[in-house]
Amino acid sequence: MRPEPRPSAPPIRHAWYFFVLPCLVLNYLGQGALVLKHPELVKNPFFEAVPSWALYPMIVMATLAAVIASQAVITGAYSVSRQAIQLGYIPRMRIKHTSHDTIGQIYVPGVNWLLMVMVLGLVLAFRTSSNLAVAYGISVSLTMLIDTLLLALVARALWPRWRGWVLPLCVVFFLVELGFVIANGAKLLQGAWFPLALGLVMFTLLRTWRRGRELMRDELRKEGIRVDTFLPGLMLAPPARVPGTAVFLTTDPTVVPHALLHNLKHNKVLHERNVFLTVETMPVPHAPVEKRLKLDQIGDDFYRLTVRFGFMETPDVPLALMRACDVGGMSFDPMDTTYFSSRETIVASARRGMPIWRDKLFAVMHRNAAPATGFFRIPGNRLVELGSQVEI
Repeated sequence: MRPEPRPSAPPIRHAWYFFVLPCLVLNYLGQGALVLKHPELVKNPFFEAVPSWALYPMIVMATLAAVIASQAVITGAYSVSRQAIQLGYIPRMRIKHTSHDTIGQIYVPGVNWLLMVMVLGLVLAFRTSSNLAVAYGISVSLTMLIDTLLLALVARALWPRWRGWVLPLCVVFFLVELGFVIANGAKLLQGAWFPLALGLVMFTLLRTWRRGRELMRDELRKEGIRVDTFLPGLMLAPPARVPGTAVFLTTDPTVVPHALLHNLKHNKVLHERNVFLTVETMPVPHAPVEKRLKLDQIGDDFYRLTVRFGFMETPDVPLALMRACDVGGMSFDPMDTTYFSSRETIVASARRGMPIWRDKLFAVMHRNAAPATGFFRIPGNRLVELGSQVEI
């Protein structure tokens, strides 16, 4: 898989320091000077600072800037959503690729519709731009505060040479931004509560999905059979073999996939070659080539294959299998390969790891998540799905 093309850092850095930043500083200082001299213009200092003949051209320019900014927000939401899916923080969603050449050009219908509904709801609820500005103010100040905290964490963990001056600078920024947050907090009942409530809801969804996935994996591991004890017993009385290669998707390579057990139970056959496939997402944008694939033989025509992707990459399992011959010399014929997957149904229980309402929330999220097979680009005509129930 080709790495996603990334913009070069120097042009972006130069454009910011030598063009964008000076324009922003002049704009904000100009508005501040206008308000100091004419306090009565505080309601709209940006347009009041413009000469009368330039008012309408400035409105057109501001509108175009808003359109560009909205497109950037939408594109960023798509990219962040895909990365969150890869890192296991939100359910899988259908992702459409809008370019045959650039892997980063994507369209996520679920995110697009969610943004539209939320924007319409905000406009109808707040009604005026001045009311929206209240919610916008605390959103920006909290975002700046969180960015400063994240910068401090990165500097402390990854920049030992620079932490001596970066951390004190973060303390200064933190104190200034904390003042902005407190000042905006005075408008909590006027609309500033909305971004706080939205952030709490999103955080709850992220943590519930992450924790629910962990509990589901633990339950599958407890109920499963270990591969190293299952295969020797199976080979004592091997079932009938059928031609072809069976690929069983599993999240735990040490446990026999439920799909294999169901296939043996109901069909009573075993393929000539059987591959236990695990897809892992690395905490880096692009997986290194030397760590992309790992293939191990674990028994009589049984193999364990691990495929790794970066969180900015689009998982393509069939393409990865075609490249497995470069690692272990094992070739996969697309027309002779059948994929087996287990489709779990979540049953909420009050006696497990999360409160019952979070269990039910996770069950709803899991039921509406896009199938892993579609997310991994597995062709539907080569797929067999077998269901199972998991109580968490």
